[in-house]
Amino acid sequence: MTTTLLHKHFHLLLALAVVLVMPLTMQSGSLASEVLIYGLAAMGCNLLLGHTGLLSFGQGIFFGLGSYTIALTLTRWPLPIPLALVLAVAMGALGAAIVGWVAIRQRGTYFVMLTLAFAQMFYFLAYSMPGLTGGDNGLLDIPRPSLAVGGFTLWPLTSPWQYYGFVATLFLVSFWLLQKVSASIFGRTLLAVRDNEERAAAIGYNLQLLKLQAFVISGAVTGLAGALHAMMTGIAPLASAEYHTSEMILIMTVIGGTGNLLASLLGSAFYLLVGDWLSTLWPRWLLILGVVLMVVSLGLQRGLWGLGESAWNRLRGKHGNGKADAATQGGHA
Repeated sequence: MTTTLLHKHFHLLLALAVVLVMPLTMQSGSLASEVLIYGLAAMGCNLLLGHTGLLSFGQGIFFGLGSYTIALTLTRWPLPIPLALVLAVAMGALGAAIVGWVAIRQRGTYFVMLTLAFAQMFYFLAYSMPGLTGGDNGLLDIPRPSLAVGGFTLWPLTSPWQYYGFVATLFLVSFWLLQKVSASIFGRTLLAVRDNEERAAAIGYNLQLLKLQAFVISGAVTGLAGALHAMMTGIAPLASAEYHTSEMILIMTVIGGTGNLLASLLGSAFYLLVGDWLSTLWPRWLLILGVVLMVVSLGLQRGLWGLGESAWNRLRGKHGNGKADAATQGGHA
C-alpha cells in the first residue's frame, strides 16, 4: 500500500472520528449539522481552488440551486427525499456546467470576474422570479419527512440529532467519493494543470474539458450542501444565492487549507464555531471575527491544516532527534 493510500485512509478515519465526536462535545445538533454541510460546500470549492487552481466566486450559485430545488420538490411537487436530493445534486452540476463552460475560457482576474458576474446575475434572477423562488422572502415551510418505504419509517429526521446522523452519513459518503476523485488519474491531472497549465497543455491534456469536469463535480457537491442546509432550516432564502455565500465558502476553504479535503471540514468548523462563540460575547462579533480571519490569513499561508502538519513534523523531528541522541550516547558508552 502506497503512502498516498495510507494518507487517504487516515484522513477518512479522521473524518469519521470528527463525525462521531461532535455529538459528544456539542450541545446543538443543528450547529453540528451546519459544520458538516458547509464542510461539504468547502470540499467542493477545494476541488476547484486547491486541486485545479480556479478561484471561483460562483459557489453560491450552486448552493442556491440546491436549496431552491429541494424546496420546490418537497413543497410544490412532493417527491421522496432521496429523489429530491438527486435532483438537487443534478441542478448544482448543471448550473456549474453552464458557469464553467463560459468562465474557463478566461484565466486569472478575468476568470474571477466572470464567476462573480454569474453570481450577481443568478441573485437578481432569483430576486425577480418570486413565483418560483419566493423572491426576497425565499421559499418557506420546507418539510423534513422521514425516510420511509411502504409506510415503514427507516430513518426519522424530526429531531436535530436525527437529522445530524443523516447529514453525517451523506458527508462521509461524499468525502470518500471525493477522495477517490482526488487520488485518481483525473485528480492528479488536475494538480498538473494547477501547477503548470502550459506544460499540461503541451503534453496534450484538454485543459478546458478537465476544468469543466472539475466544475461539474464541485457544483454537484455544493448543490447537495445547499439542499441539506435548506432541509435543516426549513427555508430556502434569497441569501443562499448571494455572492456573500460564495465568499464565506471560499474563506472556509482558505482557512482550513487548500489542496486537502479534510482541511475543508476544519475550516468550516473553525469559521462556524468561532463565530457562534464570539456572538455570545459581543453583539458586534463580526468585527472580532474579521480580525481573527485576518490574523489567520496573514500568519497561516497553508491554513490551519498546514499549521497542524508543521507542528506534527516538528514534534516528530524532536522525537527522532531524541532517539538518535540516546542511541549515540549508548554507542559511546
